[in-house]
Amino acid sequence: MILAAMSNTPEQLAALACSIKDWGRALGFSDVRVTDVDLGAASDDLQQWLAAGFHGQMAFMAEHGSKRTQPAQLVPGTVRVISARMDYLPRALAEDWREYELDRQADPDAAVVSVYARGRDYHKVMRTRLQRLVDQIVLEVGPIGYRVFTDSAPVMEVALAQKAGLGWRGKHTLLLNRDAGSMFFLGEIYTDLPLPVDEPVSSHCGDCTACIEICPTQAIVGPYKLDARRCISYLTIELKDSIPVELRPLMGNRIYGCDDCQLVCPWNKFAQRSPLPDFDVREGLDHANLIDLFQWTEQDFELRLEGNPIRRIGHVRWLRNIAVALGNAASQKPGDQGIVAALRSREHHHSELVREHVAWALAQHALIDSAQG
Repeated sequence: MILAAMSNTPEQLAALACSIKDWGRALGFSDVRVTDVDLGAASDDLQQWLAAGFHGQMAFMAEHGSKRTQPAQLVPGTVRVISARMDYLPRALAEDWREYELDRQADPDAAVVSVYARGRDYHKVMRTRLQRLVDQIVLEVGPIGYRVFTDSAPVMEVALAQKAGLGWRGKHTLLLNRDAGSMFFLGEIYTDLPLPVDEPVSSHCGDCTACIEICPTQAIVGPYKLDARRCISYLTIELKDSIPVELRPLMGNRIYGCDDCQLVCPWNKFAQRSPLPDFDVREGLDHANLIDLFQWTEQDFELRLEGNPIRRIGHVRWLRNIAVALGNAASQKPGDQGIVAALRSREHHHSELVREHVAWALAQHALIDSAQG
């Protein structure tokens, strides 16, 4: 890395750190903090998590050796990490948004998409603004060594953000902030600037176990322990194969991600709306209908979700997820003609993965319908 051209006196570095935080907020970040690169404790936790196999098909979590827990190995010369968070709730979200989201989960016709995935792809938003923050730093002090990350490469985002004082790790394993709950994205700038570091904050979860109790698949196997293989976010986004049959009925109508553990968290009554238009809802994904989305062609999927994070799972997995939700609708609308007709329209889809989940969904309707008849 390139060493900063500025004279690194403690006073200058402290002033620069304050300026970086101000510039970050002006760019739309909710908060910006600084930490060192010592992730010793987090390294032990990661190894235990991997040893338990909780990462499932996310092989990338076990790759790169110690680079994930030793930032200076990933980006040589790194001595500090500038950690930033960005609120993502849409600007027009209603005051009672948590109640609205929970009510939609009880509607067999509703297609539930995680709140963060209803607008523009956050990777692009965060990365662009982090780069603009770096550009401002360089303008101030001259060339520096750095690398920008947004949910990319082997970076322990939550551990770094926790060390930097952006919040504490909740029992659902997400970062929590007293003033903003957990509805925000994280991003990092690895740098060779020896900035003064911020202090971590204490945990404020107390005896609360709401997130553990609400999880539909019981993926949170204990406080601060998530078995990703059971998590609906993993099943609908990361899993490339068939969704385990025993978990399908537990997924309800969640077709991309899952917000349950966040919806019941008391701290999310303080969750903040984003000031940026990027996270405003697109394509009506806050009130979408399962049958409507299931009828999208691959071209519809590609065009209507352009610039949206959902697009990366592809049309086949999109149909797989919706088929499961349509099958689960049988518990409230067994044999519904509209749902059955929609499923039958995909019975001979070119993808075996889609055909399998459609057959399962149709079987749910036939089974419950015959039992009630």
